[in-house]
Amino acid sequence: MKHFVRNIRTLAKGKLRKDALAILEAGLHAINTEEAIRRSVHRTGNILKIQNRSYQLDRYRNIYVLAVGKVAFDAAKTLEQILGSRITDGVVLDVKVGLLKRLTCRKGTHPFPSLPNMKATGEMLGILKHLEKDDLVLVVVSGGGSSLLCWPTDLSCENLSLLTRTLMEKGATIEEINTVRKHTSDIQGGQLAALAQPAQVVGLIFSDVVGNELSTVASGPTFLDKTTVEDAQVILNKYHLLQACHLPSCTLKETPKDKNIFRSVSNILIVSNREAVNAMKEEAKRLGYIPRIVSTRLEGEARIVGRTMAEKVHPGEVLIAAGETTVSMTGNGRGGRNQETALGSLLFLPEDALLLSCASDGIDNTPVAGAIADAFVKERAVRLKLDPGRYLRSNDSFSFFKRVDAQILTGVTGMNVADFLIALRPLSFL
Repeated sequence: MKHFVRNIRTLAKGKLRKDALAILEAGLHAINTEEAIRRSVHRTGNILKIQNRSYQLDRYRNIYVLAVGKVAFDAAKTLEQILGSRITDGVVLDVKVGLLKRLTCRKGTHPFPSLPNMKATGEMLGILKHLEKDDLVLVVVSGGGSSLLCWPTDLSCENLSLLTRTLMEKGATIEEINTVRKHTSDIQGGQLAALAQPAQVVGLIFSDVVGNELSTVASGPTFLDKTTVEDAQVILNKYHLLQACHLPSCTLKETPKDKNIFRSVSNILIVSNREAVNAMKEEAKRLGYIPRIVSTRLEGEARIVGRTMAEKVHPGEVLIAAGETTVSMTGNGRGGRNQETALGSLLFLPEDALLLSCASDGIDNTPVAGAIADAFVKERAVRLKLDPGRYLRSNDSFSFFKRVDAQILTGVTGMNVADFLIALRPLSFL
């Protein structure tokens, strides 16, 4: 079976690391984008079945595919294989690209919007503006889509990027960030669905958000948005964003609230972190551990979450969690929430325990997916005279784990259901 972790041979020192990596691999295999699409989407002649919904294809004049986010390319490629020549046209916007037969594939940037993102979004808008009642639009919506799908109402692309960056640095939650994004956009917060009227729209949702609040995934382009301009304004005020970004103003736009707009829209959850967590639990049991699912809604300051998990793991246990932590920037180092979680755990891990934190998309705000903290890392840090606390204070987890050779490398996975956190400890007699 293919390994998602590219440097698994380098990392797999000792039984504990081998077990942790096997559990991680089980989780990653469970959310494989191509397999997830094929589990949910089937075609028999003129009947397209998506989970428990059926669509008679000969009723539709055109079928379009719009795909955005970090699973967009792999999902669109699989849909192309299933639908073949029935696809009329479409646009795929992802951080990875490849050759597709019937769809235009564009490479965008993440985590901040850019002009390439706007150009590709403009191509999607071009399709949306000419839809008719007898058209079917399949919209793949996945994590990363909030920055990839970019058509600002009032702000320049540069200022929207600055606003997003500032929110992240101030430790805003993903819900807060996406609330601001929805109300500074002409396509998010249900506006894609509104623009697609009167066509039939089917959202294929790959959830990366805590609690599977699907209207938050990629800032909910196909969902009726429950947040308001007033909510967005509260967030702008809370973080003093206009002052911090040196912006004189920021025009906020209300998202569509008319439920009639969404009568021809169906949103279907294709995959979430639950599938991964269950697979990791089964692998942990197979390896002889007692698995304990801590949370599938993990939130909080990354370094605190790491410490808490380190202190909770008991002999013979595997603690499993999934979700999305935050990092409040106090330094100017490099890293992501997964590497910071692992670094935050290091000083509190029992000598015989291990903690692994990994981004399912393979991109922990750097070219690596995450990191491992364990006795090997502690020993190497001592030998190299590295002070974990100093690296933590400067938010430089990337440099620390690079020096101790404990970074997890997957490349861009083409999957995204947020982050996985695994803490394990052998029985004392092992």
